[in-house]
Amino acid sequence: MSPAPDPRYDIDGDVYVTPRYLAGTTAIGDPALVPLFDLGWDLKHDDLGNAYVTAPDRKVRLGYLPEGEDDGLWRINAYKDPFGPPTWGACFNDSCPTEFVTAFTTALAEAYENGPDAYLAAPNPESMDRDPFLAVVPLIQRGWQIDNPRWGVFAIQSADGLAGLEFTTGRLDPEAELTTRDARWQMWAGRSIDRPAWYATASTDTPVALLKAVTECVSDPAPLPRWREDTHSYVEGMAKLTPILPPSPPAPTPLDVQRAVSRRPATLPAASVPRWSTTSRPALPGPRR
Repeated sequence: MSPAPDPRYDIDGDVYVTPRYLAGTTAIGDPALVPLFDLGWDLKHDDLGNAYVTAPDRKVRLGYLPEGEDDGLWRINAYKDPFGPPTWGACFNDSCPTEFVTAFTTALAEAYENGPDAYLAAPNPESMDRDPFLAVVPLIQRGWQIDNPRWGVFAIQSADGLAGLEFTTGRLDPEAELTTRDARWQMWAGRSIDRPAWYATASTDTPVALLKAVTECVSDPAPLPRWREDTHSYVEGMAKLTPILPPSPPAPTPLDVQRAVSRRPATLPAASVPRWSTTSRPALPGPRR
């Protein structure tokens, strides 16, 4: 078991953001890519600086697209046929906390190791381990409230109303699910789903295990570290910021103590040693007139 991080040295930030869904992106994509790199996935770049990560069997692809056509920074698709249309797709926009993307890619890496039956496992209400409702359970357990904002939509919101998850029922356009926000699943934070601080979407056949990994991470009560001066890393005016302890000076080593003792004079000069006297001090001069 690895030791807990020391907030004075090991945490990248000077404030904690609470609740964590009011944090923003860290603007560093590496942590979300590491679970895939650990499995030997291939990395390529285009001439614009976008990154593309592909599974060895070419059936799962991730695009990290800072120079993409829209604000969809992270796009992950899976395929039954590497040359066919995507079986499912997920998107995280450019303001989404990187930790939520990392939760998804970590679960994706685990599913990929278990084979196509795991990473292509479509939700199934009749299956105990693939029931779509399982993705909602972490939110309910942490106090989120069920809502029905409009016909054909099941929704659940955080207690403060500043984050939510929507599940759209009925038939959806498969292509639109992959390229727009008109997807089966949508998570968001902010005052309105129409103008969210960040959002994430997932299409109909996205495996429940991947969705649940995100809802567990989003609803985790632990705060996220960010930098106070970087106002893009949290939702300003909504998030609560708590200072992280500043670094304290390191404890002196035995050599430091020995050097300090060797520099100290053996005795103080007589003139500097205060002494008691029984004689009265001369009176202080009075004010000038």
